Parts: sequence; C-alpha cells; structure tokens
Amino acid sequence: MEESGRQGRFVIGGAEIAAPPLEPALYLVATPIGNLSDITLRALETLAAADILACEDTRVTRVLLERYGIRRRMTAYHEHNEAQAAPGLIAAIAEGKSVALASDAGTPLVSDPGFRLVRAAQEKGVRVVPVPGPSAVLAALTASGLPTDSFLFAGFLSTKAGQRKSRLEALATVSSLLVFFESPRRLAASLAAMAEMLGDREAVVARELTKAFEEVRRGTLVELAAHYEAAGAPRGEVVVCVAPPLEVPRDADETDRLLLALSTEMAASKAAGEAARMTGTKKSDLYQRLLALKKAGDDG
Repeated sequence: MEESGRQGRFVIGGAEIAAPPLEPALYLVATPIGNLSDITLRALETLAAADILACEDTRVTRVLLERYGIRRRMTAYHEHNEAQAAPGLIAAIAEGKSVALASDAGTPLVSDPGFRLVRAAQEKGVRVVPVPGPSAVLAALTASGLPTDSFLFAGFLSTKAGQRKSRLEALATVSSLLVFFESPRRLAASLAAMAEMLGDREAVVARELTKAFEEVRRGTLVELAAHYEAAGAPRGEVVVCVAPPLEVPRDADETDRLLLALSTEMAASKAAGEAARMTGTKKSDLYQRLLALKKAGDDG
C-alpha cells in the first residue's frame, strides 16, 4: 500500500490552508459529480489530511486534488480489488491511521464500491465517518419537479431484457417516486421497458448534472423513450426519475370498474394503457383483464 506523500494542506482562492489532523477512522468522502466547485470544505480537509487516500481511479481523483493544490499519493480501491484491499485498509486504521475513501464522483457506496470496506470496518469496531456532499440522486430529484416526499432508489437495471422487466414488474406497485441510474446506450430501451411495465407515467431524464451541458428533460415515459430512440444515445451520466402511480385502486373490483369506464370512451388497448398509467399495473395484464370482462359481459 502506498504511503501518503506531502499532504495536509489545500488551496482556495490562492490561500494555502492547513487541514486539521484526523482521528483514526474510515472517512467516506463525497466528491463533485461534475462541477469541481461543489466540493465541501470538510471534504477538502479530509482529502488533504487523511493518512491514506483510497479512490476508484487515481487519475480521476488527481484532477480534483490538483484543482485545490493537494499534493499526495493515492491508493486504488475499486470493484476488482476491494476484497484484497479492504483488510489492509482496516489494519492501517487499527494501527492508528486515518483512511479516506472517495469514489470517482458523488457519494461513495451509492452504486459504487465500498460496501465490503464499511462492513469490515464495522465488524472490527472501526469508526466509520460519512463526509456528505454531492449526490446525483438528490440533484436529479430536486430538479425533476416530481413529488419527492417519498422515493426509492433502484440503482441500475439489469442489462438483460428479461431480468429488467422482472425488476420493473416488482417495482410497479411501489407508491413512491422511483430513481434509476442508466447508461446512455441503454437509455431508450430502458425507458420503453419502464413504459411497458410501469405504465406511461410522468418522468424526467437528467444527465450531465452540474456540468456545462446539463440537461433535465421532462415528459411521459413513452415520449422520452421515443425521443432518445430517435436522437440516439446521449452523452454523460444519466439519472431517470419516474413519478409514482397517479392512483392505486384499493382492490380488483375497483380496477375492473376503472377499465370498463375507460373502455366506454376509447379502444381496449388504449383503455388498458391509460389504466396502467393511472394505477402502475402492467398494461398487458390490464388488457387481458379487460378482454375477459367484455367477454363475460357479452356472454351474460
């Protein structure tokens, strides 16, 4: 493991500032998701003063350190070496050293490595200290214009279509706003799957947050899927926010009444789609149910 280099100081506005010493502990340091000015003073102090700085990619973190005049060595900690690296970091803390963990961007452990390290620290009785700051999840939520009183962060969907649909089907009845991370090249397909499995809900695609080409695009899931299918994969990191169901029927009878009422005003397929949007139930299930209700009515 690399020992720390010349450290303990950082620079803001041309002024060099000495960082206060840290107690032995594991510090989880949130770093900017794009705009380097979003770093917190406490994060700078921690990055500068920690005896050991572990990060996903030393090349990425070095850009941040150079911006604030922090000169020090780093050690790599990522998904491919965390099982091997974690014991050494915990041992260093037990010897009286401070260890800071920083992800490439945002808050550590949120769809990033670090879980093994935190669990190992807790099992050894090592203090774990969160140093909060930027988060793509919260940035997207606040800019979405969707109800944020209750939300569920669902991370990345599976790259396999079948598993992705199964996961979305399980989320369809959640009455909270849903937040996903997604890769640009899978965005259109994922939005289309969301529309199919969740109903055509209101949604927001937020990308390149805090960066020069920041975009927050609003629409229904169908509209957004069509846009990105036609425009092609966008650049940058992507967060998708999906509104909760507008209405969740209390029981099957209420769902049946809703379907029949809608079918008097529109075709069966469209009625099932509208009911899916309102209830969060799978469109194909509602369509089959509506056909069965109509057949029962005709037979009666």
